[in-house]
Amino acid sequence: MDVQMRASDDDRQRVLDDLQRHTAAGRLDLDEFSERAAAVYAARTLADLAAVTRDLPATPTPSPVSESTTAAAAHGRRDLLLLFAVAVVTLVLLFVFMAVTRGPGWVTAP
Repeated sequence: MDVQMRASDDDRQRVLDDLQRHTAAGRLDLDEFSERAAAVYAARTLADLAAVTRDLPATPTPSPVSESTTAAAAHGRRDLLLLFAVAVVTLVLLFVFMAVTRGPGWVTAP
């Protein structure tokens, strides 16, 4: 890879993501992150971007979320939505039952 090649917006975003991970890990404080982020936005070449993270260890790129994890999350959301729907229906039925058994005056203040 030619380090004198012009940097793209995707290249800059990858370096910013790395800086955020290093900040979260405690290797950079917020002032250092801000300074380096400004340098990333000003970078014109890949060499300029490499200089921003030269003193930081390489961070592994996060692995994409597997299909099984995504399916499990969708199943969990569906279960939660079903539970919420059952709770709402139960409350509505309880309200109707109380309105029928206690008469119309129980809802309004005396």
